[in-house]
Amino acid sequence: MSGETIAIIMAGILVLGLFMGHPLAFVLGGTAILGAVIAGRTQILGIVVNRIYGDVLDNYVLIAIPLFVLMARFLSDSGVTDKMFEALRLLMARVTGGLGLAVVLISILLAATTGIIGASITVIGVMALKPMLQYGYSKRLSTGLIAASGCLGILIPPSIMLILMASNSSLSVGVLFAGAMMPGMVLGLLYALYVAAVAFFRPDLAPAVKLEEKIGRGALIKMLIIEALPPLVLIFGILGTMLMGIATATEASAVGALLALLIVITRGRFEWRTFTGALKETARTSAMILFIVVGATAFTGVFNITGGLRATQALLRGLEMEPWMLITVMMLIVFVLGMFLDWTGIVLLSFPIFLPVIQEMGIDPLWFIVLMAVVLQTSFLTPPFGYALFYMRAIAPDGVKISDIIIGVLPFIGLIVLMAIAIAIFPQLVTWLPGLLYTN
Repeated sequence: MSGETIAIIMAGILVLGLFMGHPLAFVLGGTAILGAVIAGRTQILGIVVNRIYGDVLDNYVLIAIPLFVLMARFLSDSGVTDKMFEALRLLMARVTGGLGLAVVLISILLAATTGIIGASITVIGVMALKPMLQYGYSKRLSTGLIAASGCLGILIPPSIMLILMASNSSLSVGVLFAGAMMPGMVLGLLYALYVAAVAFFRPDLAPAVKLEEKIGRGALIKMLIIEALPPLVLIFGILGTMLMGIATATEASAVGALLALLIVITRGRFEWRTFTGALKETARTSAMILFIVVGATAFTGVFNITGGLRATQALLRGLEMEPWMLITVMMLIVFVLGMFLDWTGIVLLSFPIFLPVIQEMGIDPLWFIVLMAVVLQTSFLTPPFGYALFYMRAIAPDGVKISDIIIGVLPFIGLIVLMAIAIAIFPQLVTWLPGLLYTN
């Protein structure tokens, strides 16, 4: 059977399994087995099992994923962001659009300490959505801003997506973290500028707030500094040790989990019930991610050995496009896949196809991977399967419809596309910091 035929068959089985509603991990693994049987080469399944042990179960870098998940849960239990947002809310409330700007600032800080989308959106949504709606903010602006800002954690380090990307490429986690740092911060800045622009031109959608609380500005600033200190220490403990070459990603994740636990203890929030709950949730989340990794490894193994991978790469090469046009096609594919798959499946399925072609064209893999990471932000916001949309619907009051959330995220999807274009025009946004830190 030709590689082209097996590629079409396996792609068809994959799409069929997904639209039947089966979990991605089992669809990938099942497609691998069916592909090997249909190709008449069941003996390759033994090779695939060995590859799973070698590339996944023996991968030291992937240990960082459960440790960062555990760190995020500890930080959520500590309640460290609650008083920070309260201080920012009171400090910026009298500014038109101030509550929206406070959401962006807290989201950036959470992104640099958690990297877990569900945790970020839930924490920010519970804290901010009710006050924003209560003070007259637009439903669409409020829900769209919280959903998009909460997704910054998958781009701003430490990000489990970047860890998985590094483990499936030739780049180190530290280099990838450094490359994604500036695009993530600039994207957060774009969100803040959008809120400021809406507040300026349509103050009825993001009004200033008259507060009854009589707290001095000095007291609020002092409160904000005190509450921001633990997260800043945590950020330095993770990113500082990594970017300075003191610790690897796995070691830094262990440092982060320990520091987050100490924050919980020092704030008097430690309970054995929440501690065991954090361990159980970490196990569930990590198992879900690693099951997908195992299934995708099996899929790409069979896809490669049976010739489907070579056929797909040959199809891309045969397009005979300019490099920028081919990269545009790849990003469009990633965008469309993001409507139906989560980032884990997209990364694991596309990297074996895209990266060899990119390297043949002489394109910097760091730039390409960060560009793809930016575009993958849309996978959480685009219907019908955008996870951020479901998180927001779960925490939104009854008066907020799913249509309000979907329409609300559309401008932020546009800003993500704008950020991707900026990276294409100014690659220094990605390459400057890694060059500064890692070039001798």
